[in-house]
Parts: sequence; C-alpha cells; structure tokens
Amino acid sequence: MMAAISHVERMRFRRLALLTTGLLLPAAAAELELPPRPGDARSGRELAAQVRALDVTAREAAVVAEVRRGNVPEFWRRFVAVRIAGAALLVSPDYLAVGADDDYFLVPLTAGSAQVLADDLGCVLPTRKMVDAIHRAAPLKLTPAPISPSAAMTTVPVFEQHHAMVLAPRVAALAAFPPGTLVAGHKKDVVITPQLAARPDRVAIYGWHQPDGTPIQPLHLGHAASWVDYSHGVRLVRREMTVDDVATTVDAVLADPGRCALLSDEGAITIPRYGADRGSGAKDGRPAQKRAELRFEPAVRVVLDTPARLDPAKPVRLILYALPAGNTIEQTIGRRPRPGDDWHFDLQHIGAQLRWLRAKVTDANLVLAYLQPDEKSWVLWRRKHTDHPRRLSEIVADLRARFPGSKLVLTGHSAGGGLTFGLLDGLEEIPDDVERIAFLDSNYAYDPARAHDAKLAQWLTASGAHRLCVLAYEDHLALLDGKTFVSEQGGTWGRSRAMLRDLGTRWPFARTDADGLQRHTALAGRVEFLLKENPGRAVLHTRQVELNGFIHAMLAGTELAGQGYVYLGARAYDAWIETD
Repeated sequence: MMAAISHVERMRFRRLALLTTGLLLPAAAAELELPPRPGDARSGRELAAQVRALDVTAREAAVVAEVRRGNVPEFWRRFVAVRIAGAALLVSPDYLAVGADDDYFLVPLTAGSAQVLADDLGCVLPTRKMVDAIHRAAPLKLTPAPISPSAAMTTVPVFEQHHAMVLAPRVAALAAFPPGTLVAGHKKDVVITPQLAARPDRVAIYGWHQPDGTPIQPLHLGHAASWVDYSHGVRLVRREMTVDDVATTVDAVLADPGRCALLSDEGAITIPRYGADRGSGAKDGRPAQKRAELRFEPAVRVVLDTPARLDPAKPVRLILYALPAGNTIEQTIGRRPRPGDDWHFDLQHIGAQLRWLRAKVTDANLVLAYLQPDEKSWVLWRRKHTDHPRRLSEIVADLRARFPGSKLVLTGHSAGGGLTFGLLDGLEEIPDDVERIAFLDSNYAYDPARAHDAKLAQWLTASGAHRLCVLAYEDHLALLDGKTFVSEQGGTWGRSRAMLRDLGTRWPFARTDADGLQRHTALAGRVEFLLKENPGRAVLHTRQVELNGFIHAMLAGTELAGQGYVYLGARAYDAWIETD
C-alpha cells in the first residue's frame, strides 16, 4: 500500500500504470482473466486493516475473495514475457498485489491459497529455475530487505512493515521503471518442486536474490504447508507458453522428461501444484479416487469414478457420460500413450479433465459414470432395444439410488448424445434435479417432432439452476479422405442450428463472434451454444472434447467458466493425465 507516497507521486503512478512492457505471446493470454476492479473495492491500506486481526484462514479467504472480484492493481493484471532458451513464459510483473494502482499491498499467502488463485487464473507457480530466469530478466532488481526473525513475522503488521520497506525503493525507481515493469529480488518465491510428491505437507520456498543473482534462500521445504511469513511472495506464471514458437503448456513441458529441463533443474514434475489430496495414498501423488464396474441389462457396462473421500458437507453431482461410438471406457478415460497403445487412449482424456474439475469445483463431490453399450454405439443399442427409454430410466434410477439427493448431469460425446435424447423420449418432463445437460458434438438425434425442444424449454424455464451447453462445429464441410460424411441438416452443425432456431422462438439469443467461434447465449448465460466455423474443412469432432471441451461443458454458465482454461485452447489438464 502506498501511504508513504506524496500526492504528486500517486498521480504519476496512476498515469504510469497504464504502460506495459512488450509481450511476446498472444495478447489474449497476456492479461489476467479477472473482472474490472469494483468501484467500491478497498485500497491496499484498507484491506490490510480489515484482515489485521483475523486468523490465517479467515485472512486468506478474504484476500482470495478480493482477488476474485477484481480488486487488484491495473498494472498487475498484465503479464510480462520471459524467455528461457527456446521457451517463452508469461509472468506477473510483481508478487501478488491487492488494492489500487496508487494504494496496493503485496500480500503473502500460504501455498494452498496461492495454488487456489493460480488455478482460478489459469496459472502455475514457478519452479526454482523459473525464479532464477525471472530475476535475470527483471529490468528492476531490488535488494532484499530482511526483518529479524520473531514470532510476529507471520502477522499482518510485519507484512505491512516489510511492504513499506519494499515500496520505498520501488517508488524511487518509478521514473525509470514504470508500473508493469518486471521487478524481482524483494521476496522469496513460493515454488513447486518434484520433492513435494514425497513431502506433500510442506511449502517449498526459494529465492530472495541479491542484485548479482545470488539467492539468499536456497530451496527449502522445512516449513509446514500452512506456514507463511512476511518474506513470501506469490508470483504467477501463465499456464499457456510456447517452445520454439509452438503453443503448449507449462504442465506439459514439466511432465515431459525430454523437455522438462527447459523449466526445471530438478527433472520432470508430473503434478506441478500444491493440493490437499497430494499424498493421500493415490499413485504419483494424484488425488485419490476409486472406480467400480457395474453391469446392467441389456448389455450396458458402467464404470463409476468417485472421489476416495466424499465430503459429507457437500452434495453429489452425478455426471452421466455416454461414450462415443467405437470407444471403450478405458480409452475414454485416457492415459499417457505407451508403446503399442491404440490411439484412442490419447483422444478425449475425460479422466484427466474430471480430475482437473475436482481441483477447481469446491461446492460438490463430482462423481462420473461412464456408460458403454456392448455394441460400442448408442445408436445401434437404441435400434436393437426398442424399449430403450424404459431401460435407460432404470439404469439412471439405479445409479441415482447409490447417491441419495444427488444432482444429475447428462452429457456425452458423438453418438453418446443418443442416451440423453433416449431418456427425454421416455419423460413427460425433465426432472428438476437434472442440473445440467451438455451435448459435446452429440446432438444428432435432436428432433422437435419428439418434443425435445419443448421439454428442454420447460426444464430451463423451471429453475435458474438449470443449464444447457451445446458444442458443435461445421461438420458438413469437413472432409474425410477427401469426401464429406454428414449432411448440412443431419450433422451436429445442422442439428444445433435447428435447436437454436427452435429455442430462439422462446427467448432472445445474443451472439458474439471471435476467431471463427460463434457464441449464442440466452437466459443470462444459462444457455450457451458454441459453434465452431470450419473454413479449413478439418475434422474437429474429437478435438472439441480433447481441447478442454468436457471442462467447459461442465462449467458453462457459471463463474468458473473460462477460469484456468480456454475452450479449443491448449490442454489445461495435462498434469492430470494418468500414466497407466
């Protein structure tokens, strides 16, 4: 916070905060995904006073809430480019700051809260090697300013004292180094390291470099994960990055034994994050889960993926995922390819996307049921079993009975949409406890003659908690072996346009276009159609799912939509892919 700055300096700071340094990666990835700073937001000084007497849990909850509502300085929203050999990263220009451009507060956080914000904002925490690179790249290198250790070093008054010590040389350098300039040296970094896999109850800190690049603090895991003191800083690194100008993610590079040395001097880091579920008994430090296989007649195989520990204080959200034609459940879950693997294992990665969602969604226990007919095609299964609406209702009822009071999500890819429409065919109206319906390029069976539009409209009108998401692409233009394979009316593009037209008679839809992606929304975003144009005539059927499609289908219409991932962007979930 800026209590020591004169009025003239404040005005200069406010003007200079509009300036940024050059960025090497696309502008869309160069700013934090946060709402504008609210007009009633507290300044850094005011926020420090508000949290001064709170315990660490309440204090950090208040800070996280302020960041989520956009109470951060304008200059801190813009990432700065840092290069390490052929790798290009985007990093925050300073450590975590809350408040206004002319009155902000560099606030330390525990590793857990730092990870929450990193997840929220599509970022990761740095490695030791990244911290070294950031310091080398920083035009402004501040000299560390230690405070003698004491019991008070974990309290807000000492945080404020250190902030004032750091702020004085920063303000003195404003003319040469305006806000938004990359600055380093004034805090230790909360970092990630492969050592956390064996010591998940610890926080790793490193850095506090002298101007000549010598770190005062070597990599240290001596404190519990709940420890935070005045010297800690939270530096965010954008998850999206490039290697030799090719787009990828930090997670993917760190997990790759052949490329991890670009970002890590400790070898590969499979799970580059902190988390309460690390070390819970799951393999490779991943969040623990359990899977159970069920069998239903006629000829339906189900695998239930459940968190190892259901939180009794939270409801269960039961997601029914109907498989696409030709895929097994194991292939749909996905894994890192092994020699001789069928290519389907690296196709959808619903298992990894589910794990990513579990780290993000905190208001419910996410349980997913994979549903696979023996024919590996819901179209063939429905044709064979003419009483399929009744059969499907019985399967769903059995699954629901295992999780009393659960909310239901109906989704699936490709021909898997036939399961949702088969259920609708057997219902007079969609039950209120169906919370979400999502079609992942899977609404081929949409038919207003079967009152599908009327049932969806009635369900959406019945509750503000009901959401519909439709993902599709211009499939009638796609070429396979030089030939088209669906008609303009019969593919998901045609079916989505028909569904959009029919629902559009009930409510107005707003449309926006960006990068060939049409976004049609209604009912305050509870209904969303994302229709990808296809001038290149590519087959994007599975790419829509692989490139964060399942994640978006589960978050569309909520405040988490677009947080930490980009639909049709780089895989946000790479670190969560299973190895076996």
